[in-house]
Amino acid sequence: MTEGHSDHRNGRPSPDALLRQAAREARGRLKIFLGAAPGVGKTFEMLQTAQAKRREGIDLVVGVVETHGRRETEALLAGLEAIPRRRIDHKGHGLDEMDLDAILARRPGIALVDELAHTNAPGSRHAKRYLDVEELLAAGIDVYTTLNIQHVESLNDVVAKITRVRVRETVPDSILDRADDIEVIDITPDDLIQRLRQGKVYVPRTAERAIRHYFSPGNLTALRELALRRTAERVDEQLLTHMQAHAISGPWAAGERLLVCINEDATGAALVRYARRQAERLRARWGAIHVETSRALRLSEAERDRIADTLRLVERLGGEAVTVPGRDVADTVVEHALANNVTHLVIAKSGRPRWSELLHGSVAHSLIRRAGDISVHVIAATSGEPIPPKTVKTATARRRPGAWWPYVASTGYVVAALGVGEALQRVLALNNMALVFLTAVLASAVTGGLGPSLYASVASVLTFNYFFLPPLYTLDVSDPENIVALFFFAVVAVIASNLTARVRSQAVTARARAKTTEDLYLFSRKLAGVVTMDDLLWATAYQIAAMLKVHVVLLLPDGGSVAVRAGYPPEDVIADADLAAAVWAWENNRPTGRGADTLPGAKWLFLPMRTGRGPVGVVGIDTGGSGGRPGGLLTPDQRRLLDALIDQAALAIERVTLAEDVDRAKLAAETERLRSALLTSISHDLRTPLASILGSATSLSGYGPMLDEAARRELAMTIQEEAERLNRFIANLLDMTRLESGAIRPRTGAVDPAEVVGSALERVRRILAGHRVEIDLAAGLPMVEIDAVLFEQVLFNLLDNAGKYAPDGSPITVRAWREDGRVRIEVLDEGDGIPPEDVDRIFDKFYRVHAQDRQRAGTGLGLAICRGFVEAMGGTIAAGNRRDRSGAVFSLTLPEAAGMPGLDPEPDPGLDEEAA
Repeated sequence: MTEGHSDHRNGRPSPDALLRQAAREARGRLKIFLGAAPGVGKTFEMLQTAQAKRREGIDLVVGVVETHGRRETEALLAGLEAIPRRRIDHKGHGLDEMDLDAILARRPGIALVDELAHTNAPGSRHAKRYLDVEELLAAGIDVYTTLNIQHVESLNDVVAKITRVRVRETVPDSILDRADDIEVIDITPDDLIQRLRQGKVYVPRTAERAIRHYFSPGNLTALRELALRRTAERVDEQLLTHMQAHAISGPWAAGERLLVCINEDATGAALVRYARRQAERLRARWGAIHVETSRALRLSEAERDRIADTLRLVERLGGEAVTVPGRDVADTVVEHALANNVTHLVIAKSGRPRWSELLHGSVAHSLIRRAGDISVHVIAATSGEPIPPKTVKTATARRRPGAWWPYVASTGYVVAALGVGEALQRVLALNNMALVFLTAVLASAVTGGLGPSLYASVASVLTFNYFFLPPLYTLDVSDPENIVALFFFAVVAVIASNLTARVRSQAVTARARAKTTEDLYLFSRKLAGVVTMDDLLWATAYQIAAMLKVHVVLLLPDGGSVAVRAGYPPEDVIADADLAAAVWAWENNRPTGRGADTLPGAKWLFLPMRTGRGPVGVVGIDTGGSGGRPGGLLTPDQRRLLDALIDQAALAIERVTLAEDVDRAKLAAETERLRSALLTSISHDLRTPLASILGSATSLSGYGPMLDEAARRELAMTIQEEAERLNRFIANLLDMTRLESGAIRPRTGAVDPAEVVGSALERVRRILAGHRVEIDLAAGLPMVEIDAVLFEQVLFNLLDNAGKYAPDGSPITVRAWREDGRVRIEVLDEGDGIPPEDVDRIFDKFYRVHAQDRQRAGTGLGLAICRGFVEAMGGTIAAGNRRDRSGAVFSLTLPEAAGMPGLDPEPDPGLDEEAA
């Protein structure tokens, strides 16, 4: 709510808003077609808009558009100039990416860039496509792009909680904030589900799985609301910028905004809580403002503490707190409200008597008269829990050593004025001589403040009277006219000294506040970039020690107590008695130690670090330094600064703690998932073959004489097949155990890949019954440096996996060729392929893609073992989907054997035949 200010009284636009507008005009315009989920028609709408622009004569090109095989989308590409994509080789695969340099060289008016959150292939100029878009915008090229709401960085955790799917490709919120136009492509959940069932988004089998998981009606409704809300926030910001840039005095009640006025009154906390409740009812953004006038210099330390604590309460409750200087409270509040499109003002009812309001005026009445179309809520905020007063004593203001020097300087200024007056009295009239002494008064006020300036005023009056008014060299005044002149000179001198001293005091306060604000801002930036607890605690301890010139220790929970985790200087230690005081502060959530109600004579002061969720730690400070005696108390300004530092540190500690808790929860959930998967695999994959073996053996033993030879042979074959299946399962468990324990030591040597392929096909021949196995091995394949036994098991697992998911009668292809000093081998099938959400997890232990009822279930270990074996031999393995047709492809790269010539594979007449 503090984006900028327009001088509405003079009708001038906000400079900040004009600068933002000028910066945007120097760049290309960004239009985002935003959707709640895949399949809502973002690309279709973008292409329709592009066709309309083409008909208007706008020069535009297609940088990259993904049609996903949808005919109606492909039809809209007709007539649009497309920039050829750039081919990038990655792990043996050719990937097509947008040719950024070609678009920059072409310099069209508009570039179409689909899928803003896309991750570019390694070797591209930018890691992410949104960075390509930023470069296009910087070159002055307008960009149309598409984005789903789940890819927005700030909403990533929210989407994961709703859908139980973590989106890995995200776009910073700043991209949406810089977008010139956002068009929401919205359809109802029922319509989107119908599109899924019609095969307009995914192939039918994948669509059914998506409907059961990600695309449920509840998920789609929640995502739809997120998209609409995020767009509404951006539109609200655009409206505010427009009003500020054009000096439009609001409010325009397109959206509700609430602002509460804070002063030193004790009812401020109740007023803030009321404003928070009202903002929730209105679903409005809200904040608080405190206007700092010249009266602030006369406030007591308790009143200043109350203002600071009330503004901190605003921030803890989710509002934005600002302090602005001003001469008149009502004028400043109204100006700020108009500049930020505030629609509701909240202020407390004055508790002063009627005569005081008549004499000094009423802020509430002034706001009501000047607010215009802004609604003003005047609240009798007499109830509610007030902010508790400070329980830690602070140091009283002490006269600084050498404070008499400004009075010596003032005496010098008066003496200098006397000398100048003596020199000029022959050329200046007597009345003008007073201006010379008035200059001395102003100089004293500027350099020394109010006290020295008042002293200079009295000294100047006496000196002027003694040396220049007849009779000279006496304090008598003979001319009544001179008495009047002397009186008004004294009045002017006192007023001028007060005004100048006040300006000086305000300037000193402003400089101190600016320095403190800068330090706090730099500290907050430092905390934002910290990801580990140790770095965070070190930065916090150093910052507090540097800004307050104290020794610092930080204590965090450890079991049921707290323990020292960081300190500055690092070698600082605390005694057992001080540690007991810190534990008491933690357990009771109250300050203890130096200056507090509890143990006020201790060397250290311990303060709880709190957030909205409760205490997160304890900070201890020692103003005495390395000496054994207790130091002095903090000044009120130091205590308020310490509170601000503690608040920022507490929020950062909570953030890091929550991140660590999430990681631990993920680890525990993964451990539990693996345990459950292992138990499920053992219970199912052991019992199923055992049941088949037991049933067949029972039939043979009980009914053997009654069965013909074919039946007995079939039962015996069943026993053999299920025993082999059981053996494979046990072997997989043992292999995975060996992998995790590091017991796998490949015995590599020069091996002909064609021989290993042949032996693996021989082992898997019975499993692939009904499938055609096609072999395509390039001529002259070199020998590879592998362990033949391990690699045969890898091929066996991959072929077994292909047989599970490929339909009967479909081909399974094994092909190999030489590439960049390595041998690449691929296993391809023509099944349904790997669902996009499963590609990254396909090699995880016990992870199984949902299979059809008639498909053989796997243990979820085969592919994990493949990856472990291949990487142990210095190779790589990757999974993906075929580009030419439906099906999965598994790619392996293996190192060539050093100094070994290539061998032509001998034809095997059985490899290209049906395995049946």
